[in-house]
Amino acid sequence: MILGEVRSLPSAGLHPVLLDALTLALAARPQEKAPGRYALQSDNIFMNVMEFFTQLPTEKKAELHEQYIDIQLLLAGKERIHFGVNGAARRSEEMHEEEDYQLCSEIADEQSVTLQPGMFAVFMPGEPHKPGCVFREPGEIKKVVVKVRASLLAV
Repeated sequence: MILGEVRSLPSAGLHPVLLDALTLALAARPQEKAPGRYALQSDNIFMNVMEFFTQLPTEKKAELHEQYIDIQLLLAGKERIHFGVNGAARRSEEMHEEEDYQLCSEIADEQSVTLQPGMFAVFMPGEPHKPGCVFREPGEIKKVVVKVRASLLAV
């Protein structure tokens, strides 16, 4: 997991492909978009704009991916994300290949981070993460999840 702020993107230490993906997403002005999926570079890089109320972590399952990297960027509200390192997913359900996600009920040695508007967290394939969790009390958030095909980093 990589944590950073949009205001200090040049010094965030991101791989150039991730930096470009986040720059593309920001240029598309996600804060002005309705919830939905928006292509940025065909199926290689796209973003999902979301608005919802945060939930207690006990009400949610963690997710992990194989083909895509998640860049979770908070636009409004406050959000906690619970996460673990690669291989920390426990009690995993079946992999949904076409949608590239797998859910799990437990994260070994779970950690958490609080995002405020302008902050982002990057989750690599295999890293379980449970976004959309409450910070103190449930609240409405708006965020964008930039999906980057992991194989782009190998080029």
